[in-house]
Amino acid sequence: METTIDSWWALFLIAAKCGASSPLNLLHSLSLLLLLLCLPTLLLHWAHPGGPAWGKRTHCSPPIPGPRGLPLIGSMGLMVGLAHRKLAHAANTLRTRRLMAFSLGDTRVIVTSHPDVAREVLNRSAFADRPIKETAYGLMFHRAIGFAPSGAYWRTLRSIAATHLFSPRQISGSEAWRLEIAADMVTALGRGGFRVREVLKRASLNNIMGSVFGKKYELFAEDKEAREVQGLVEEGYELLGKLNWSDHLPFLAGLDLQGIRFRCSQLVPRVNRFVNRIIDEHRNRTGEKKTGDFVDVLLSLQGHDKLSDGDMVAVLWEMIFRGTDTVAVLIEWVLARIILHPRVQMKVQAELDLAVGRSRSVAESDVARLPYTRALIKETLRMHPPGPLLSWARLAISDTWVDGWHVPKGTTAMVNMWAIARDPHVWVRPEEFEPERFLSEGGGDVDFSIFGSDLRLAPFGSGRRSCPGKALAMATVGFWVATLLHEYTWRSSDEAPVDLTEVLRLSCEMASPLTVTVCPRRGL
Repeated sequence: METTIDSWWALFLIAAKCGASSPLNLLHSLSLLLLLLCLPTLLLHWAHPGGPAWGKRTHCSPPIPGPRGLPLIGSMGLMVGLAHRKLAHAANTLRTRRLMAFSLGDTRVIVTSHPDVAREVLNRSAFADRPIKETAYGLMFHRAIGFAPSGAYWRTLRSIAATHLFSPRQISGSEAWRLEIAADMVTALGRGGFRVREVLKRASLNNIMGSVFGKKYELFAEDKEAREVQGLVEEGYELLGKLNWSDHLPFLAGLDLQGIRFRCSQLVPRVNRFVNRIIDEHRNRTGEKKTGDFVDVLLSLQGHDKLSDGDMVAVLWEMIFRGTDTVAVLIEWVLARIILHPRVQMKVQAELDLAVGRSRSVAESDVARLPYTRALIKETLRMHPPGPLLSWARLAISDTWVDGWHVPKGTTAMVNMWAIARDPHVWVRPEEFEPERFLSEGGGDVDFSIFGSDLRLAPFGSGRRSCPGKALAMATVGFWVATLLHEYTWRSSDEAPVDLTEVLRLSCEMASPLTVTVCPRRGL
């Protein structure tokens, strides 16, 4: 203690000797001296492989290789814009595809672009949690399935969702609703005047609102409630998709320079009012027969499974939020690809004509007899995974080892699924769009699951934190893609050719919304 006090007195005397004739000059001199004293430490931390966040830890093992970035902020620039492409380029340049370390300010991060190492990260109990960033916390996701810490509460939520929303029985039971929405999409597209993305996003929102809340909206009727929930979701997407500098630079935490904290504080009360209103509607159904939707399920829970109203709001909000994006984004990419590859569109439609015929519309049960259509969807997921970095990262809850490297507790871990899916060491001709790679020589399915068992392509993640709604998402995408290609021939618009340029928000979307011309084919 005395040594510390002596050091500060020495610093004060040095500043005074430097000609500090006024309190203001003395303050400037002290600030300069402090900067000079801190500079060697900052440079030492920055010089460490992986950058400043890795340089601050106690070095007890060989460092994981990676870019140093800049002093103080590290490699924040890698996460701006198309982060999956920037990280892949850095890993290729440094030859660190298996495992690369980098810093986001004070946050230690590792990223892998290799399927074997991805399996270690996604299936290891040491990475059981997700890092809770300010935006996720502000939007209440720390109390829902996606971000809740592993433990009894998280297991309860996962079990409730798996049993009452995403089980094969529940998915089959909601088939009629998906059929009705598919028919509405066909009608809307035939009338024209709508962008494909607009149609798909409204359809996806209607689908999840029917399953979760028992709400059914007309696809393109003016509905105040539908517009309200769409606005809530869009605002949430924008906030959660932003890189929040305050998460990684503690000295900025109190400033809210990007306005994210303020916008969350404005959004959450609106979400609470909307979801609580629907919960109250369900509670007040006395003599009315209940619809058996997910809200009814949550209200019926008893004992240890019973949730508070606040927890119900968080869980239901997450269901809406996560359920309206992936399906719409993926189908738009599928349609863009079949327009750019007419041969693929012709093969899908020939398969549909053989399996279904042109005398009736597609039924969901028909999808099981459409191997080429399923291969088309898998190939689109390979080329354009909606979550190229698997959407949300993992957090090391204890010290662990990954691919022979020591990873300390508190490290954020990412999997670059986009880079794995484009790796020529993993895939033959990875830059070519070839649905046939997922078919056998006889035209049947290759035994290739995209649900997490094969990390060469796991767009929904793997392990305990994989997407719980993946089966519902694929059932919806498969049926709707088959319906849209059965009903129409798709061509590019003369005014706006197909542009595969990406923009990474929460999901990786087409930067220019798809504009098309459709031609009915079943009546021909």
